[in-house]
Parts: sequence; structure tokens; C-alpha cells
Amino acid sequence: MVIRHLARCIGLSLAGCAIIPLVQAETESADQLLIRVTEGRSAEMARLNEAAVSPEPVERLSADPSVSLSRMGGRGLDPVVRGQGRESVDVLLDGIRVEGACPNRMDPPTSRLSAALAPLLEVRTSNQTLRWGPITGGQVIATTAEPSFNGTAITGHLTVGGSDNGNGKLINGSAAVGNKSAWLRLAGGYDEADDYEDGDGNEVRTAYKNAEARVDAAWKADNGFYIEGLVSRQEERDVKYAGSGMDAPKTDTDILRLELGAPVGNGDWNLLAWQADVDHIMDNFSLRDATMKMLTASETETRGLRLTLDQSPDARTDWAIGADVETNNWYAERFGGASLVSLTSVLWPDVDRDRFGVFAERFYRVTPAFRFGGGVRYDRVEMSAAASGKVFGSGMMAMSAADAYRSIYGTTSIDVADDNVSGFISSDWRFSPIQSMVVTASHSVRSPGVTERYIASWNNMDPSRRWVGNPALDTEKHHKLELALPGRSNGWHWRPAVWVDQVDDFVLRTRNQDQVSVYRNIDARLLGVEAQLGWSNGSWSANSSLASVRGENRDDNKSLPQIPPVQFIQTLVWQHRGHAVEAEWVLARRQDRIDPQSGQDAGTSPGYGVFNLSGSHPLVDYLSVSWAVDNLFDNTWAPHVSRANTDPFNPEAVRVNEPGRTLRAALTARW
Repeated sequence: MVIRHLARCIGLSLAGCAIIPLVQAETESADQLLIRVTEGRSAEMARLNEAAVSPEPVERLSADPSVSLSRMGGRGLDPVVRGQGRESVDVLLDGIRVEGACPNRMDPPTSRLSAALAPLLEVRTSNQTLRWGPITGGQVIATTAEPSFNGTAITGHLTVGGSDNGNGKLINGSAAVGNKSAWLRLAGGYDEADDYEDGDGNEVRTAYKNAEARVDAAWKADNGFYIEGLVSRQEERDVKYAGSGMDAPKTDTDILRLELGAPVGNGDWNLLAWQADVDHIMDNFSLRDATMKMLTASETETRGLRLTLDQSPDARTDWAIGADVETNNWYAERFGGASLVSLTSVLWPDVDRDRFGVFAERFYRVTPAFRFGGGVRYDRVEMSAAASGKVFGSGMMAMSAADAYRSIYGTTSIDVADDNVSGFISSDWRFSPIQSMVVTASHSVRSPGVTERYIASWNNMDPSRRWVGNPALDTEKHHKLELALPGRSNGWHWRPAVWVDQVDDFVLRTRNQDQVSVYRNIDARLLGVEAQLGWSNGSWSANSSLASVRGENRDDNKSLPQIPPVQFIQTLVWQHRGHAVEAEWVLARRQDRIDPQSGQDAGTSPGYGVFNLSGSHPLVDYLSVSWAVDNLFDNTWAPHVSRANTDPFNPEAVRVNEPGRTLRAALTARW
């Protein structure tokens, strides 16, 4: 079965690339995507123009077929990388982690990406460094560029835009003063939208309001010492979710970040400290009608510190060592009753997670054509739930989170301590002037997340509405091997890749015999094929890319849930003197390999094809217009990994549908 699956995927890859052998720039990482069209305009302007017509910053990752975006509402698209999502995808915002405050992931970490400054986005799928922790599913790296002064003392931008489907509105901008050695920047923005319509004309509950403001600054001394600081706040209001029984009238995020470093020896040292606080309210009555009111108040606090030392003692050798510590606290309570004074569940019972990690890695260029390296990392993770004994409910129905764990799993041990050792080796061999072979083997260990271990959503009347974490879960152990063959010649570039991930103690969310949503460890295997082929002559460029992943529950001999189907993306771009027009064709195969027992798959999903157009054009100096027509043919479609639709006003939809035909336009001024 595995061999037949790989053969079929390879055949599809080659066929797709042979039929349309056109390319733009390599799509291995989103930052390469963002700078693919630069003839006649700056990379920064290209990035700002693209962000201006993207409904949410993370949506720019949809150009990578190995990434699927799970939709629950108008905001909070949650990335699934190579068939793994949620806690398996690590999100780093300028090197820091910001945990979400919603147990149901209304606010995944990617919802904190800045729309005003359009950070560079990169997706990493294999370990090439361990300084931010091991990769089990994927890492989304967001990097905010420093202001570019170009000989002036003031720089900035202003963007105003909107969309017709959902009546979206957008305004954001930035202003910076200084020079390369010292600068201060202010940035902020506001965007909102009403419910949009899908391809059938049905209204989808996706309205939202989002505002952000940030101040960052930097100073660099003549000897190379530097210091950078950031203060930011984001406020989300009245966010509707068609894929949930609740909406989010309020979510506030406050971030503080401080970084300093200096040259030392044959490299440099870097110290990064951060703090992130998120407060979240969700209920079922502020933005919809309800007969029985419910409200959940939740919060999360993150504190972190990371110290790294990078050295290059000679032209062949690079090595790095480092240590980091991170503390997190999650607390969430749900209230019910006419006056919302009855405590019905302690969803996150005051959970603390303390993590300390150290890493070391070294890379050596054996010959000019061959580079070899590897690294090792140790993490100590301790978790506890201080409020696991807090009683909710009343009388004979009184319960606690500890009672729920004992009732479902028979476990009375709440505190957990994990000792995780991860490592990788990689090689990059350029065996011809146009062709390389990259091999990466890794062992990555992930501690289960706060929801997987400690969620305690209890319903005394209906077991199918219970959702209980498992404190006794073992850590996930990923054994991954990846082979890629990137190459480039005469305007062409290509990158076929094949990978396999054998997972011991994979954390599976499923349902038990009473239909309670539970977690357990299984042995699993994920494997996939990816292919890219492209060509460019400067004015015309195109890219064909395909990704396929298969997930197997080896304990029960069935499919893993939430595995995306085969996806193919074809783009064609024309550019001339700053003008650019792009056509994109997104195809997905039907997905019928599901796990209905888990409750995670809304059912099988049909295949789809979506055609998008976009462009940007300079009007006068420092002023440009960008536009996009998404879903040109007004199809009704939804990614397989999107949440099940729960909207009573659109009962025909199986999943939360994507928008129908949508016209977006924006003006961007840069000075």
C-alpha cells in the first residue's frame, strides 16, 4: 500500500510538472514567495502590496501546497503542515512564542501576525537547527523587517483597502525615524468585515473587527553591540465563528520583547526576553440568540528567555550553543445560568508549564560541494494543574477536573515531568553544477500540550459533549527521514522531495465508547511526496507545485484524521517595470481517507478547483494599487481540514465554506 501510494504521488507530481512546466521562484519558504516579483519595484513594496489584499496575514502561506489552513470563522486560520496541526505546529513571531488563550483555538498563534508590517513568512518542515526547539509537524517563522531609510531620516507607508464580499475595510501604516544605527517606528492598523457569502450565496458567520498598535526601536553601537525593543497590543472584537457553538466578543493580546547582542570571537551572542499575555472571552449570546447562556473566560501568560552563541572559527565550520527557559500559565472557566454565576467547568485548571532547554549544533563543509552537520537538544518540561481540585457544578452533579481525569482514564496523577532528547543530522551534497541532494534524519520529541493533557469540559447530561484531556499521555517521538533533490539551470528550478515520519506515542484525539472526546497514544506513520518545477525569464515566471501526505493509525490499522488530500498549485506571473499580474489555479483531490470515529473529520470531502487573479501597479512615485479577485468562478468549497459547520442559518454546509467570488483592492503609499 505504501509503495503504491508513493508511486501514484510521484506520477502525479511528474505529470503536473510536465503539463505546465512554468515557474516563478522556489516556493520552499514563504519569504522566497514574497520576493519572487521584484523587477522594477522593491521587495518591501511587493510584500506590502501582497499583504494589502490578503484577508489575514497567515493566508499568504496558502501558496505552499504542504500547508492547509483550517477555518472556523473570519479570523484565526489555523495552519496544518504536512498533515499535522494545532500543538504540532510551532509559531515563532520574531523568535518568540505567543500561546493562544482559547481552548477551542479561536485564537491560534498565527492570529497575532501583524497586518500592518507584513512580516516575512517561512515554513520549516525538517530540523536544520534546534535553537527554537525540535520540529515535529512544522514551524512557521515570522520575521519583521527593519525599516529601510535609503538615505532619508523618515520612512513609512500607509495602506487603505477593502473587499466587496463581506464589505471588508482595511487601513494600516507605519512611520519610522532614524537611520541604520538607531531608529524608532510606530505601526498600527484596523480591519473589519461582515459575514461573507459562499459560492452558493449563503451567508457564513465570519464577521470580525481587529485592531493593532506597536512601537519598536533599535540602537547599534560602533562596536557592534545592539539592543532592540518592542511593545505591541492587539484587540479583536465581535469575531463570529460558523464552526463553533460560541463567538468571541473580546480577545486582547499584549506583547513585550527585548533583544540584545554583540560580536564576540568569530561570531556573536544574542539574548532575547519576552512576555505575552492574552485575555479571551467567548460566549453564545452576545452575537447570536441563545436559550441557555454560556460564557468562557480564559487567559494565558507566557514568559521566555533565550541565550545563544554562534561561532564560525574558519571558512568551513559553523557551530552554535544555547539555552532557553519558558514559563506558561493557562486558566479557563465556563459559566452558565441566567445570570452566568454558575461555574459549569474549569476548562484549563490553572495549568503551569515550565520548560528549560539546551542545545548544541555544528556544521562542517567537508569539501566545497559537501556540507554535513547535526545537533542535539535536551528539554525538561514540567506541567501541573493547581486548580484541578476546584469543584464546579452543584449537589450530586458536582465535579472537578481531577474527578473528570479519574472518571475517564482512571488516573489520579496530575503533575507531569518530561525529559526530552532530540537530535538531527543533515547533509547537502552538490554532486553536479546544477543538482544537489539534501538528506535530513531527525529524532524529535514533543510533550503533549495543555489541552491534550488538561482540558476538562464537562457536561453532566450529554457524554458526547464532554471533552477531557489525559494527564497520563506519553511524549510523542518522531523519527523522520527526508530526501530532496533541488536544482537550478538556465532559468529552471526544481525540487522533488520524499519524506517519512514514524511516530511513537502519537497523541490522537478521538471518542471513546461513550462518545466522550478523549486523547490517547498510538503508533502512527506519516509519509509524503512533494514536487516543484519552475522556469523564469525575468518578465514571465511560473511555478507548478504538488504535495501529498498519507497518515496511518498503525495501532488500529486505519487512517489518521485531518489529513489533507493531494493538492496542486499552478501559478503564472507577468511583470514589467513594477507592474505585476498573477494567475493562480488551486486544485485538491477528493479525500475519503478519514477517521469518522475520532469526531475530527466532518466527513469525506469532494475535490475542488479554485482560480484566483491578482496584481499590483505603480501609479506615481511611492504610490501603488493592488487588487485580487479570489475564487473567480464563484465556486463553493472548503479545505478538508476546516471545522465542521455548526451554523443553523446555513445547515447545508458540511464544513465552514470559503468565500465566494471576492474582489479586493488597496492603495499603498510608501515614503
